[in-house]
Amino acid sequence: MARLIKAPTRIEAAGNLPKIIEEFIGGATTGTTGVSIARMTSPTGWEEPGQTPEFDEYTLVLKGTLQVATKTGVHQVSAGQAIIAPKGEWVRYSTPAGGCEYIAVCLPAFSPDTVHRDA
Repeated sequence: MARLIKAPTRIEAAGNLPKIIEEFIGGATTGTTGVSIARMTSPTGWEEPGQTPEFDEYTLVLKGTLQVATKTGVHQVSAGQAIIAPKGEWVRYSTPAGGCEYIAVCLPAFSPDTVHRDA
Protein backbone atom coordinates (compact mmCIF):
# COMPACT_ATOMS: atom_id res chain seq x y z
CA MET A 1 0.00 0.00 0.00
CA ALA A 2 1.28 3.47 -0.88
CA ARG A 3 2.23 5.59 2.13
CA LEU A 4 2.24 9.39 2.08
CA ILE A 5 4.98 11.08 4.10
CA LYS A 6 3.31 14.37 5.07
CA ALA A 7 6.40 15.98 6.57
CA PRO A 8 10.03 15.12 7.24
CA THR A 9 11.59 14.62 10.66
CA ARG A 10 14.27 17.14 11.67
CA ILE A 11 17.42 15.40 12.85
CA GLU A 12 20.29 16.95 14.78
CA ALA A 13 23.39 17.20 12.61
CA ALA A 14 27.03 16.63 13.50
CA GLY A 15 29.45 19.40 12.73
CA ASN A 16 30.78 22.77 13.75
CA LEU A 17 27.73 24.82 12.64
CA PRO A 18 24.00 24.06 12.57
CA LYS A 19 22.93 22.11 9.48
CA ILE A 20 19.31 21.24 8.77
CA ILE A 21 18.60 17.56 8.12
CA GLU A 22 15.05 16.75 7.00
CA GLU A 23 14.60 12.99 6.80
CA PHE A 24 11.71 11.97 4.57
CA ILE A 25 12.37 8.23 4.63
CA GLY A 26 14.50 6.37 7.15
CA GLY A 27 14.71 5.14 10.70
CA ALA A 28 13.51 8.32 12.44
CA THR A 29 10.58 9.08 10.13
CA THR A 30 9.25 5.80 8.78
CA GLY A 31 11.20 3.10 10.62
CA THR A 32 12.73 2.11 7.29
CA THR A 33 16.10 0.33 7.58
CA GLY A 34 16.78 -0.46 3.92
CA VAL A 35 17.13 3.12 2.67
CA SER A 36 17.10 6.68 3.98
CA ILE A 37 16.37 9.82 1.99
CA ALA A 38 17.01 13.26 3.45
CA ARG A 39 17.29 16.87 2.34
CA MET A 40 20.29 18.68 3.83
CA THR A 41 20.81 22.43 4.06
CA SER A 42 24.23 23.48 5.28
CA PRO A 43 25.60 27.00 5.85
CA THR A 44 28.86 28.50 4.66
CA GLY A 45 31.72 27.17 6.76
CA TRP A 46 29.95 23.99 7.91
CA GLU A 47 32.01 20.82 8.22
CA GLU A 48 31.39 17.52 9.93
CA PRO A 49 33.83 14.99 11.32
CA GLY A 50 35.14 12.37 8.94
CA GLN A 51 33.32 9.06 8.89
CA THR A 52 33.67 5.49 7.65
CA PRO A 53 30.04 4.38 7.26
CA GLU A 54 28.55 0.93 6.78
CA PHE A 55 26.26 2.28 4.05
CA ASP A 56 26.63 3.60 0.51
CA GLU A 57 25.76 7.30 0.28
CA TYR A 58 24.42 8.83 -2.94
CA THR A 59 24.41 12.64 -2.88
CA LEU A 60 22.71 14.98 -5.37
CA VAL A 61 23.51 18.69 -5.00
CA LEU A 62 20.54 20.97 -5.65
CA LYS A 63 22.09 24.39 -4.82
CA GLY A 64 25.61 25.58 -4.06
CA THR A 65 28.68 23.38 -3.78
CA LEU A 66 29.39 20.47 -1.44
CA GLN A 67 33.02 19.60 -0.72
CA VAL A 68 33.65 15.88 -0.28
CA ALA A 69 37.06 14.81 1.01
CA THR A 70 38.27 11.21 0.79
CA LYS A 71 41.67 9.64 1.47
CA THR A 72 42.46 9.93 -2.26
CA GLY A 73 41.32 13.49 -2.97
CA VAL A 74 38.85 16.34 -2.54
CA HIS A 75 35.81 16.73 -4.79
CA GLN A 76 33.83 19.93 -5.37
CA VAL A 77 30.28 18.78 -6.19
CA SER A 78 28.21 21.62 -7.69
CA ALA A 79 24.48 22.04 -8.26
CA GLY A 80 23.28 19.49 -10.81
CA GLN A 81 26.09 17.04 -9.97
CA ALA A 82 26.17 13.95 -7.77
CA ILE A 83 28.73 11.84 -5.95
CA ILE A 84 28.73 8.29 -4.61
CA ALA A 85 30.62 7.45 -1.40
CA PRO A 86 30.80 3.66 -1.05
CA LYS A 87 30.46 1.99 2.34
CA GLY A 88 33.72 1.44 4.15
CA GLU A 89 35.41 4.46 2.52
CA TRP A 90 36.48 7.35 4.78
CA VAL A 91 34.71 10.56 3.76
CA ARG A 92 34.21 14.08 5.15
CA TYR A 93 31.52 16.51 3.95
CA SER A 94 31.74 20.31 4.20
CA THR A 95 30.51 23.54 2.62
CA PRO A 96 33.43 25.97 2.86
CA ALA A 97 31.81 28.65 0.67
CA GLY A 98 28.25 29.69 -0.14
CA GLY A 99 26.27 27.03 1.68
CA CYS A 100 24.59 24.07 0.01
CA GLU A 101 21.31 22.20 -0.38
CA TYR A 102 21.48 18.53 -1.29
CA ILE A 103 19.67 15.22 -1.15
CA ALA A 104 21.38 12.26 0.52
CA VAL A 105 20.27 8.67 -0.09
CA CYS A 106 21.84 5.98 2.10
CA LEU A 107 21.67 2.22 1.44
CA PRO A 108 21.04 0.69 3.91
CA ALA A 109 19.50 3.55 5.88
CA PHE A 110 21.65 6.02 7.82
CA SER A 111 22.07 5.13 11.47
CA PRO A 112 24.16 6.79 14.19
CA ASP A 113 25.38 3.29 15.06
CA THR A 114 26.74 2.59 11.56
CA VAL A 115 28.19 5.98 10.51
CA HIS A 116 31.43 5.57 12.55
CA ARG A 117 32.43 9.23 12.91
CA ASP A 118 36.02 10.17 13.73
CA ALA A 119 36.66 11.00 17.38
